[in-house]
Amino acid sequence: MGRVTETKRIRTVRVRDGRLYAGRKGDHVAVEEPLDIRLNGQQLSLTMRTPGNDVELIHGFLHGEGLIKSREDIAEARYCDGAVVDDGTGFAQNTYNVMDFTTARPQLLPVITKRFTTTSACGVCGSDSIDAVRQKGRYALAEDWSVDPRAILDAARNLTDDQAVFARTGGVHAAALVRADGEVLAVREDVGRHNAVDKVIGWALLEDRLPLTDCFLLVSSRASFEIAQKAFMAGIPLLACVSAASSLAIDTAEEVRMTLVGFTRAFDDGDGRMNVYTHAERLDLSDVEG
Repeated sequence: MGRVTETKRIRTVRVRDGRLYAGRKGDHVAVEEPLDIRLNGQQLSLTMRTPGNDVELIHGFLHGEGLIKSREDIAEARYCDGAVVDDGTGFAQNTYNVMDFTTARPQLLPVITKRFTTTSACGVCGSDSIDAVRQKGRYALAEDWSVDPRAILDAARNLTDDQAVFARTGGVHAAALVRADGEVLAVREDVGRHNAVDKVIGWALLEDRLPLTDCFLLVSSRASFEIAQKAFMAGIPLLACVSAASSLAIDTAEEVRMTLVGFTRAFDDGDGRMNVYTHAERLDLSDVEG
């Protein structure tokens, strides 16, 4: 498996009491490498990710795209020879950056790769995108599920403690699956916020935990359309993000009846705040004062 972090020699510049200082030091940075995803021997997608939990990442990705629904849909997952050629032998080396998934149903063939390279920067149409998500969704989100807002804030406060790579680099996102009682089921990190989400959902799929009707998804980033889509596909009733939510993420959450919480800020003294964009009825506000 490739490295998760590496050390770079850097220059440091700082100002103290109006005086300028410069120096050198070693700095830990998060590794970013390509992952060539192949399905039944054909290239499906190329994503940049932090090496680690690649099997979970691809399971989560395939599930989010509606291509698989359970672990039984995959017969084999293996790393393949990469594009690096050994100078001595002339043979391709295994760089752990190419993975081929073989499906248990041979008729499941890759769809044109272009559909998987579309992002929020590619001009997706709001209404068409939401309709496509609803059509692919397999699970109705739990309506009778609720969570104390303090449990969400506690999870956000404790998330940093579970981010080993972030603690060393400050350069990765995290996604966590948390039960309503505050139990953290899984935390995954990656340079890509979508990859971190795919990894935790892939973990849940491999553990036969889907749909995640009794959990909320917490992300250390903003909530985009893609993250809302992945949460809905996994049956998650509530998505909480530390930063902002995009307009299309809000529209998607509203349409699929998902609770979307943004600016989830937990303070060290136990206080905190959050903005609830959609379906606030899943928050237990019985102890609200004033």
